[in-house]
Amino acid sequence: MEAEEGTPLWRLQKLPPERGTPLPHKIIDGHYPAHQDYHSVWDSTEWKHVLEDVTVFFKAVVGKNFSDEETLQQLNQLNSCHQEAVMKCLKSRKNEIKQTPLGEIVDISCAQLQDFDWQLKLALSSDKIATLQMPLLNLRLDVKENGDVKPHSIEMSKEELQNLITSLEAASKVVLQLK
Repeated sequence: MEAEEGTPLWRLQKLPPERGTPLPHKIIDGHYPAHQDYHSVWDSTEWKHVLEDVTVFFKAVVGKNFSDEETLQQLNQLNSCHQEAVMKCLKSRKNEIKQTPLGEIVDISCAQLQDFDWQLKLALSSDKIATLQMPLLNLRLDVKENGDVKPHSIEMSKEELQNLITSLEAASKVVLQLK
């Protein structure tokens, strides 16, 4: 059975089953495997989407506390080997997934964003020989959680901001699929 485009993790179907088990674990660990290890399966653009899809999927499933049945519904287009690999990883690593750096973003997405503010600043090194001029973004989110508005501050580089934007776009696609 071929997974359809648009279903969560549909790109995993291209991966030979014997290579599918370690991939989600590596992504959760934050030690993304090199594209060269999977270049025979996905081109570089697809590879980027695979990493995003797996990350967003696990965050959504854990963030929304899906039951096994709800999770399997999301995976019903994948073959049983891929379903089993994803489910085993999810069950064994659920607490770690909650605590990974993007966990705050999932928690925030489940709450209500009340307000946000951002500032751009330039970080300078104190070294007299060379200066480091790196723009940093300070993002402040006021989030309503359980009736209380709590501020969340995040400082990020240009690359981290781009990764956040890409992840939020991918999350938006998953949310639309879940509706």
